[in-house]
Amino acid sequence: MARKRKSYPAPFKAQVALAAVREDRTVNELVSKYSVHATLIHGWKKQLIAGAETIFANGSRAAATDAEAVQAELYEQIGRLKMELEWLKKKAASFG
Repeated sequence: MARKRKSYPAPFKAQVALAAVREDRTVNELVSKYSVHATLIHGWKKQLIAGAETIFANGSRAAATDAEAVQAELYEQIGRLKMELEWLKKKAASFG
């Protein structure tokens, strides 16, 4: 039977990546402390460094507002499509 791949929550990844960025411990010490493979630590560190620029570029408030606007628009579209589908089902039932 195949083993399920272990997934880590975002706060844990951030904690490990920050510890790797600080470089007060070696990667091998972090591996033994957090029980995570060294490849994951290197990858999370790269993601943290690459993503840090976006935090300061737009600000977190602007990004949250944009995400909420997109989400509201998508919910409106879902509602319209559901109404269309119900209408088409009723019309199709009258022909069949």
